[in-house]
Amino acid sequence: MQNPTAAMVVIGDEILSGRTRDANMHFLACELTQKGIDLKEVRVISDDASIITETVKQVAGSYDHVFTSGGIGPTHDDITADCVAAAFGQHIDVRADARDLLQAHYDKTGRELNEARLRMARIPDDATLIENPISIAPGFAIENVYVMAGVPSVFKAMVASVLPGLTGGAPLLSVSERIERGEGDIAGPLAVLAEKYSDLSIGSYPFQDNGLYGANIVARGTDQAQLDAFVTNLKKVFA
Repeated sequence: MQNPTAAMVVIGDEILSGRTRDANMHFLACELTQKGIDLKEVRVISDDASIITETVKQVAGSYDHVFTSGGIGPTHDDITADCVAAAFGQHIDVRADARDLLQAHYDKTGRELNEARLRMARIPDDATLIENPISIAPGFAIENVYVMAGVPSVFKAMVASVLPGLTGGAPLLSVSERIERGEGDIAGPLAVLAEKYSDLSIGSYPFQDNGLYGANIVARGTDQAQLDAFVTNLKKVFA
């Protein structure tokens, strides 16, 4: 049985401009790998309403799970919640349960729940809140889409809230073997091995080290015995 599939949508002009380096993709990929959910695609898109809405529609229809990061804060350019609502034809407004969470938080800290902060309580009608123990403002899940903050510490906390409720598959395992030959020399025999071990995902990643050319051959799969057999055969071929 194949593992569930996933896509990630990273939203924000600051990512595309290079002003901010995204850390959430790497974290999510590692967590999903351990859960046995295969991350198949990551899209990085701008703060453009039509692009966000259309992208969410596309990936939600193509994968079992979709995770978004960014664009759910209190400023004018935080439009992700509205766009995801539009993608599913959902009404969105300040929702009482989200507002209550924020009100209690700001009362406790002695700050005002002003109009800007209240934007973070805008939740589609049929969505389920995603817990945010870091800064309280919740994310939300609607159908197979999980809408989460872009701030790495908050994103990680939201992922930790979501993953236990998802059904995964077999964790993805990997092995790596260093071959000190150029890719042009190893390509033919490696292709034969890859065909023999078609259940594995096999990649070649070249390196140059003080004039020495070679490649790290990485195989990924869910069966450790099969991975071990691949490595044994790989060593024989390139002995």
